[in-house]
Amino acid sequence: MAQSKNKSVSQAENTASKVYYRKINAGGHNIFYRESGSQDAPVILLLHGYPTSSHMFRNLIPILNEKYHVIAPDLPGFGYSDAPCRDKFDYTFDNLAKVMQAFIDELKLKRFAVYVFDYGAPTGYRLMLTNPEKITGFISQNGNAYTEGLGSAWDGVKKYWENNSDEDRDALRGFVKEEELRFQYFTGVGDPELVAPETYTLDQYFLDRPESDEKQLDLIGDYKNNVSLYPKFHEYFRKYQPKALIIWGNKDPYFLPAGAEAYKRDIPNATIKFYDTGHFALETHAEEIGNDILNFMETLPD
Repeated sequence: MAQSKNKSVSQAENTASKVYYRKINAGGHNIFYRESGSQDAPVILLLHGYPTSSHMFRNLIPILNEKYHVIAPDLPGFGYSDAPCRDKFDYTFDNLAKVMQAFIDELKLKRFAVYVFDYGAPTGYRLMLTNPEKITGFISQNGNAYTEGLGSAWDGVKKYWENNSDEDRDALRGFVKEEELRFQYFTGVGDPELVAPETYTLDQYFLDRPESDEKQLDLIGDYKNNVSLYPKFHEYFRKYQPKALIIWGNKDPYFLPAGAEAYKRDIPNATIKFYDTGHFALETHAEEIGNDILNFMETLPD
């Protein structure tokens, strides 16, 4: 009997450590997601940024899944999720958040911590505004919510926001090209041999799909509405004082360290930690970040 029970426990542990690749219909869109860990464990929702997908969490998930139920979707228009035509879907952050709301509703997520990165931040913070009762805490990895975090790399984008001209839009087309992708992945990285080539290769594959450049330019243009929402995000932080772990590649050319420090204004008890790397900190510091998240998760309410 004891042997049978031990075998059952062993099988459950083995299943919990596996990563499953799934799709679910959320708001009329097929959303791809990675899922791992015990179904009974506390949930961590991982939200990726531009121009990547849940693939960016491939090294983090095995660190977290021993204790936590990890769910990492691809946003619509990214990775293996549906990328509807622009005449059928407006590529705005409000719409990304609406689809992610449908996603968490379909999965019946009642309580979860959320990890946000880059574009995942304005998407995830919208979810937090809408579902304060569901949020146990959040981790922001180079996920900006303060104007002082926007570096000079945004200058061309800000010009586009101001003028909304075809000329300024065309000037940003380099954002979806290989040179820009490599800039994002390698700037600030001390040892470039730690960056796996399949990361930017896979990203570029998806960016090269028909109409993908226009969809991404639509989102870049809409990012100004995230900046307009910053005060609402700050109000949420002040009101709810969520448990917060702010982890940041300190050589990120897009989101500066000042953007990380600024969280302290509204969440004085936030934990802030910098890593000596660039934008995609998980490429070089997955183990350190994973351990910091495990320690943070131990402090969260049920």
